[in-house]
Amino acid sequence: MASSKKYYISTPLYYVNSRPHIGHAYTTLAADVLKRHLKSIGKDVYLQTGTDEHGINIERISSENNKTPKEWADDVVKDFKEMWKVLHIDYDYFIRTTDDYHQKQVQLIFERLIRSGDIYKGSYDGLYCSSCETFYDESELVEGNCPIHKKPVEKVNEETYFFRLSKYQDLLLKYYSENPSFLSPSFRAPEILRFVEGGLKDISVSRTRVKWGIPVLSDPNHTIYVWFDALINYITGIGYDIEKEKNEKFESFWPCDLHLIGKEIFRFHAVIWPAILLALKLPLPKKVYAHGWWTVDGEKMSKSRGNIINPLDIVKEYGVDVFRYFIFKEVPFGQDGDFSMELLKAKYNSDLANGIGNLFSRTVNMVRKYLDNVMPEKPEDSEIFSRFLAMQKDIYKDIEELQFSLALDKVMKAVSIMNKEVDTKKPWELAKSDTVALKKFLNEMVWCLRLVSRWIYPFMPDTSAKMNMYLAIGKTQHPDVNAAKLTPLFPKK
Repeated sequence: MASSKKYYISTPLYYVNSRPHIGHAYTTLAADVLKRHLKSIGKDVYLQTGTDEHGINIERISSENNKTPKEWADDVVKDFKEMWKVLHIDYDYFIRTTDDYHQKQVQLIFERLIRSGDIYKGSYDGLYCSSCETFYDESELVEGNCPIHKKPVEKVNEETYFFRLSKYQDLLLKYYSENPSFLSPSFRAPEILRFVEGGLKDISVSRTRVKWGIPVLSDPNHTIYVWFDALINYITGIGYDIEKEKNEKFESFWPCDLHLIGKEIFRFHAVIWPAILLALKLPLPKKVYAHGWWTVDGEKMSKSRGNIINPLDIVKEYGVDVFRYFIFKEVPFGQDGDFSMELLKAKYNSDLANGIGNLFSRTVNMVRKYLDNVMPEKPEDSEIFSRFLAMQKDIYKDIEELQFSLALDKVMKAVSIMNKEVDTKKPWELAKSDTVALKKFLNEMVWCLRLVSRWIYPFMPDTSAKMNMYLAIGKTQHPDVNAAKLTPLFPKK
């Protein structure tokens, strides 16, 4: 493996049967937060996202909208890219399963696995949910319905190609045992272990009744199962070419350091995907992390309830950084969370307007008033600054372990400490009695705020940039900034 290995983060491919919503944004923003943090400490990070565009659902919905499947997918992809732009998601590559290179590689991989015996022809007689395009055993159903969509499944009987998943049961269990962080967070691991230990069955990986898909090269009456097609993106997007013996581009990325996904697709990524990689004799990813779902005011999001949360609506009212902050501060990443506009407003006012915003305004205005806006040198004997520097290691560790709410809890604790310091020391009174103590105190506050600005950067990049401008990182402030009126970071709502 190449020594210049990049840190590779992926999101799932989002299915283009609907427009992007808070669930899609949540996963992708988590990837962006981690990427921004890792880049800020010097790592070479690559983030890939994209869309899954094949399958019977896309056939159906495009027809209902009087479009071809590709026309429908093109429109939805524009929405995803626009949302990622608005949310300031810094991705490196957006892959689509309709990309020519991806489709060619999927076909060649399928043929390779036919030749190796890992894919073989047979017939399928079982249960299928068209909504999630997933095959189920009777035992997996909930009251006879799909466990994800709670809708009736259909009985399917057709010729199909199977992937020999059963062959890799013991190898998967061995990998899980030797790499305990692969199945993350750890409380989700038992679900996968029970499933694999219960005995893996070979799975259908082609359809004859679905035309909108990638044809099997040697048997064009079959299209490749949408999930098999989609999972391959994690290697095709970074240049994997099955016809090359040596591929330096691919080796500079693979194995993936982190697959970020929602919990409903954990099994595909933790069982089927590594089994495909084993069949291809490729290294397995280091971690698959399955986060929870968002509900709205206690109810699952659905079109029928009319409670789908569009992040763009929140951004229009509160700004992008507020949305980014709230979704990671409010709920431990990995758990399910409930979204409420009332709670968002309350957190906005308490944490941001009265917390960071108030502290920043008070400090900068006092530096202007009492120090003629000259930024002080780094404090050498500051107890509070030393304390905050010690906290930084733990904040970084939390972010790298995807414990975003814990990291932000620590940041807000630091902000609270600083606000109390201002109230206790009363610098406006020190200005009358002890200018030396005043300068030392403001010195500490400025440098502690610089740390806070660094800590919030992955979550609130715009806010961090504005703070950095007024805090004059590494220099006295620019004359234009000196004269500029300081507007609140977060005006009270």
